[in-house]
Amino acid sequence: MGAALQSSTPRPRLVTAMLLAPAGVLFVFMLLVPLVVILVFSFGERAPAGGYAPGFTLDNYANLPARGKAFLNTLTLAPLGTLLTAIIAFPMAYFLAVRCDPRWRVTLLVLVMAPFWTSQLLRYYAWIMLLGAKGIPAWLSFLGFPDFRIINTPWAVLIGAVYGFLPLMVPPIYVSLEKLDKRLLEASADLGATPIRTFFQVTLPLALPGVATGSMLVFILLMGDYILPQYLGGGKVFFIGNALVDLFLQSRNWPYGAAVSVALVGIMFVTIVLYMRFVLGKADQRRAALV
Repeated sequence: MGAALQSSTPRPRLVTAMLLAPAGVLFVFMLLVPLVVILVFSFGERAPAGGYAPGFTLDNYANLPARGKAFLNTLTLAPLGTLLTAIIAFPMAYFLAVRCDPRWRVTLLVLVMAPFWTSQLLRYYAWIMLLGAKGIPAWLSFLGFPDFRIINTPWAVLIGAVYGFLPLMVPPIYVSLEKLDKRLLEASADLGATPIRTFFQVTLPLALPGVATGSMLVFILLMGDYILPQYLGGGKVFFIGNALVDLFLQSRNWPYGAAVSVALVGIMFVTIVLYMRFVLGKADQRRAALV
């Protein structure tokens, strides 16, 4: 009877495979197949009327330096915007997780996420008004700082990046800090450590997984963003996203656009893998040292 019951019980591996099958099929067709198509297109040629013509050439990759300005802006401003967002998000998350009254915690978290309730385009239009000639520069001119221009500069893009992606950075850091054992902070203070030393040796290392997760989310979205540099950069701060729109929709040079896309995906993949291995490795080492 026991043998019959055991034989009628599904195998754990089979059950696991059946549960993962829908997500696996969706992953293949929604992510891997488009990437394969883009990769194939990147080796093709531009058709006479635009679009894709079958072929095999490496000229598209050889011409990548022609979009060097877009790559440079993206690889400079995207990491810098991610860093600034993390620096601003960390004190907010720390206050919510450690210092905030639990009765107000949920309300404040909802307020942090509130900007996502409105259209991204509308929010950037609001920043165009604030950073334009009649906004903050006019106030600065009144205070004695004339000819101060913010809109259509890299600074405007960075301000928009921090504002637009801050709600994505705060929750992961908050989750990591919420699990922080406050006895470790008390022990550090009892051993004579200053608050700054406690922060860098206890709080920050234990929060690194959340910082890494939030940074990855913000970095990926910034690397491929089109609306932010288009509106706050005024077309003068050109990102890869802007280059792709130009190549696919205006120039209709699909193979070259595909090569730029493949290069962008490759850069993001290598950067994220190295960053996550470094940050999470440091976090594991510090956690082991504390234990």
